[in-house]
Amino acid sequence: MGYHPMTDDERAAFLRHPVRPAIAATTRGDGRPHAVPVWYDFDDDVIVFTTHADTVKGRSLARDPRITLCVQDDQPPFSFVTVEGRAELVDDPALVRRWGTQIGGRYMGADRADEYGERNAVPGELLVRVRVEHTAAAKNLAD
Repeated sequence: MGYHPMTDDERAAFLRHPVRPAIAATTRGDGRPHAVPVWYDFDDDVIVFTTHADTVKGRSLARDPRITLCVQDDQPPFSFVTVEGRAELVDDPALVRRWGTQIGGRYMGADRADEYGERNAVPGELLVRVRVEHTAAAKNLAD
């Protein structure tokens, strides 16, 4: 069998390291799916990322807060974690800057963290906080 479920600890470790983008999936107003890569981090057990209010995902989440995030390892033996939850949109420039800096440092390194925090601290940028409601995770799919 090529499906080996992850434990809770394995799932948490997979989402934290190594750093990989998540694919965020939302539903457009007309029902079509929308999927896009996002950089993310954690606030305790809440997944956080930023987006602009005028993006497809920003508008979709304002209308319907349901979201799915999928993080995968695209190298053999292949693994993935899928998270379903509800997004809270936070319009607080100080929090957007703080999390934009932290997320930028996570993906680009500490020496560029401030650059990414500044870049994301613009009017209309939102902090998205996803409370996890359901997960699916498997490891070593090719084994």
